[in-house]
Amino acid sequence: MIRINLLGIPRPKKGKRGGGGAAMAAMSGTPGEGPSAAIFLILGFVVGLGAFGFLYYKADSEGKALQTRLVKANEDGRKLADVKVKYEQRQKEAAAFEKRVKVIDQLRAEQSGPVNLLNTIGTTVNNTDAVWLTQMQEAGNNINIDGMALSTQAVANLMTNLKRSGYFKNVEIKETAQDASQKEMTAFTFTLICEKQPKS
Repeated sequence: MIRINLLGIPRPKKGKRGGGGAAMAAMSGTPGEGPSAAIFLILGFVVGLGAFGFLYYKADSEGKALQTRLVKANEDGRKLADVKVKYEQRQKEAAAFEKRVKVIDQLRAEQSGPVNLLNTIGTTVNNTDAVWLTQMQEAGNNINIDGMALSTQAVANLMTNLKRSGYFKNVEIKETAQDASQKEMTAFTFTLICEKQPKS
């Protein structure tokens, strides 16, 4: 007998009964039964590409920010270097000015030395009665004073006053003698050696 299959459904093979045919049909993956592996692959590629793009954008942004900070830091460093150069220049100018001031002060002090000496001796002689000076000479740390007095006591008073002035460390008489040229009065010539006080 000849059998014709008009439904188009293949007949199950003999010897394989039960649920074997349904399992094979489920494993065959007929269209419309769920997403295929290609869709999962495409979705995975799109997600990976998006993650890579995000990470690249983030890294690029951080790199640009670091570059900007580096440029700013270099600019600040150049400004600080310029400030340092100007500061050192001002320091040198201030040191040179201070040195000039010290030199000027020293010159003034050295200039005022003879003036103070003359003032001290002049004041001392004016405050001592019956004496006057004829000559004064500086010899190193000593001042040699020549003068005349009406008495030996006047010479002694002058020596005492010179010591009290504080300008001289020691005052000694080198010589004294009566002036024979003075006929109308008694007069004495004298020479004093005055040692100056050391500079503090």
